[in-house]
Amino acid sequence: MLCRRSRSFSKKSTLFLAAALVCGAHNLQAQVPRSLGFLAEHYDVTATLDANGQSINAIAKIDFRATDVTGNVRVELHPNLNVTSVKTADGKAINYERDSTNPLYVLATLPTPVAAGGHVTLVYTYVGLLANEENSPVPGVRAASITHEYAYLLLPARWFPLTNYPANRYTATFRLNVPDNFAAAGSGKSAAPTPLAGGRLLYTFDCKDPGPHGSYVAGNLQLNPKQAEGINVAVFAPRSDSDNAQGFADDVARAVTLFSDYFGDLPDTDMTVIQLPDGTVRDFAAPGVLMLNRRLWEPKSAERTIARLVAAQWFGNSVLPASSADVWVTDGLSRYCEALYAEQSAGKEAGLRAVDEFAVGALMYDDAAPIAQSARLVPYSSDYRSVVLNKGAMVFHMLRAEMGDAPFKALLHQFATKYAGKAARIDDFVNLADQEEQSILKGASGPNLRGFFAQWLNSTGVPDFTTEFVVYRTPKGFRIVGKIKQPIDTFSMPVELRIDTEGNPELKMVDVLGLESPFVVETFGRPKPGGIKVDPNNLILKGSVALRARAAIARGEELAEQGRYYDAIGQYQRALSIQPGRPLANFRMGEAFFYQKNYQAAANSFRESLQAVPEPSEKWTEVWSHIYLGEVFDILGQRERAVNEYSKAKQTNDNTGGAQDRAEGFLKKPYSDATPGAVSAKGDAPASTPAPAAPPAGDRPTLIKRPNPWVSGSVPEN
Repeated sequence: MLCRRSRSFSKKSTLFLAAALVCGAHNLQAQVPRSLGFLAEHYDVTATLDANGQSINAIAKIDFRATDVTGNVRVELHPNLNVTSVKTADGKAINYERDSTNPLYVLATLPTPVAAGGHVTLVYTYVGLLANEENSPVPGVRAASITHEYAYLLLPARWFPLTNYPANRYTATFRLNVPDNFAAAGSGKSAAPTPLAGGRLLYTFDCKDPGPHGSYVAGNLQLNPKQAEGINVAVFAPRSDSDNAQGFADDVARAVTLFSDYFGDLPDTDMTVIQLPDGTVRDFAAPGVLMLNRRLWEPKSAERTIARLVAAQWFGNSVLPASSADVWVTDGLSRYCEALYAEQSAGKEAGLRAVDEFAVGALMYDDAAPIAQSARLVPYSSDYRSVVLNKGAMVFHMLRAEMGDAPFKALLHQFATKYAGKAARIDDFVNLADQEEQSILKGASGPNLRGFFAQWLNSTGVPDFTTEFVVYRTPKGFRIVGKIKQPIDTFSMPVELRIDTEGNPELKMVDVLGLESPFVVETFGRPKPGGIKVDPNNLILKGSVALRARAAIARGEELAEQGRYYDAIGQYQRALSIQPGRPLANFRMGEAFFYQKNYQAAANSFRESLQAVPEPSEKWTEVWSHIYLGEVFDILGQRERAVNEYSKAKQTNDNTGGAQDRAEGFLKKPYSDATPGAVSAKGDAPASTPAPAAPPAGDRPTLIKRPNPWVSGSVPEN
């Protein structure tokens, strides 16, 4: 459990950081239009999906409410969708046009202005192709697609006209006309489909509670109704992937139960889990809906991802971000909920492993933007995941350490309750945290949370701590006199210092302010060599040789999954320049060379990987280095050497990712390019061997579609 940490800020530092917070808030407000004109309050959408033509033909009847006196109605609609008419409720056509500077927007001009608070109903008719990520409102991400085998329409695609995305909520009725070999699932309550002429089915979804509705999947889906801990979970997946439906229901129920204790009960605990096809985001949450990519379709390895999607029912659906600059209060918090879930379900160490992954992810692209300027980042991008999800989660972790467990839990519950059904800004959370803190302190000195938020939300960069010290002998033991150094001039936080001695360790909290901060510690036992550790319990997001090397490796893994092996190798080499001899960096580099068919370079890297002792969490690199070496020798026709490597793999007794079965199989039959899971003739990553169930690795991508111990929960497949 994390403990409350007392500390003090200098007056000068506090004023500086508070001013930074005010300036940051002013800049964010400048990004949000003062008047939105109109907000959509209710939708009635009928959409026909043409699987052969990969197109959609739709009519959207929308009830708008004016937020100011205006005659202009601006909506966001996928640029590939061509509006053919806009009419009033009584059928009169009105003028409309695409914004010449931003084709995402469609502007309709009413015959007469509408007063603030007034209502108007418009009917939009539109048609267009939705096949790939071309012109996607989320650059590089295929958020909507219609094919012969499936279709998915996710809200970020703006496949129907939206206002004030992502903050708006509305009621709706969606009718999806699909081929009769498709089943459709998504947000809202749905009855049995209605048969239509021409081999079609009509699915109707009623969304009676206001929310960000409108995300659907259609295709070869089978409904698997399950129940766990009194919670109804409908699992939609192809028949071949439906055997584990109960496992998903169990995961969902555990997460709902845990987070209900933290955040309060949901109005409706019925959940729907839907398998997403390949080619889009890895996961997605909508009201009452959890979507998982086919590559993650395994309850055990996806448990933490499920927890995050369940948490998004509170932070992302019940509480919405007020703007794209405020997504930390939803996406960052949902990500941190993975650690809360892991800690409660599997123990403190499991929670700390999740936090460790957040730290690595945060260091990947920390300088991309401050958290409070996340509007500059593309959702689902590497930068976004690093800054908003991972660094964002780490800020919540640090806040928990600052406040203490009980006040932090009370804050989350209060935030979820107060802003349920509303949109929240970062300032709303900051103010609430400050109020909670002041109510606890009752005039006593304690953490300056406004300074904390200004420091971590409005700036880039993380500290790298080093120490300088001298040890003196005293009549009662030893005195360590030194200073903690780090490179961020405006940094101000209490930092734990641990001195390991020949007796009991000594702990001291040091107020680190600026570049250098002195400390004096008295110990009874002699300090051990290398026994002085800064932030030993990882309560602060910080840089270190090991973490920065891991961050470079993670960047390489992400590039390799995209097939950019040359760029990936550059990142692995960077990791080795930071931490020479790191087995994981050498292993991943060997893997990249292997898929480039540069077998000599691959063998050299795998040999290098075996030369050093890996960290416990990376021990699996040993067995897989031997397997890869065996495959290299089999490809080169050196069967005796291949058998020797497979035998060494067997001797490790490590079955991570099914390694023992793979080694046993190649002892019996040589590996070749035609082997399932092998490199294709073009050198592409194979697609037939599934990723293993353990161990999960949060935000690290599955590099190759073969047995691989790192499984991601958030990297889009583009």
